[in-house]
Amino acid sequence: MSEKMKYTNEPIGKIEIVPDFLPSPEELAFREEGVKVTLALSKKSVEFFKNQASRHHTQYQRMIRRLLDSYVEAQQAATQRSGGRALRKRG
Repeated sequence: MSEKMKYTNEPIGKIEIVPDFLPSPEELAFREEGVKVTLALSKKSVEFFKNQASRHHTQYQRMIRRLLDSYVEAQQAATQRSGGRALRKRG
């Protein structure tokens, strides 16, 4: 082990106080409210998510939920960029 640190009661020079940027424990424990739904998905989609979830050691339902949440966030951002106008369906 290296030399033991010796502390003294001397000025340490110019210091800068940085604001606390870490989330509180309450914010870290926050879980978004969920709503249970019944949804029929294609077999190939479910198999894909199950395989990916297994590879990444997570739950396939959680992956699908995060995918949907990401889609909603992107659509909300696009709507805000367009001045609140609803996006038109293509085709």
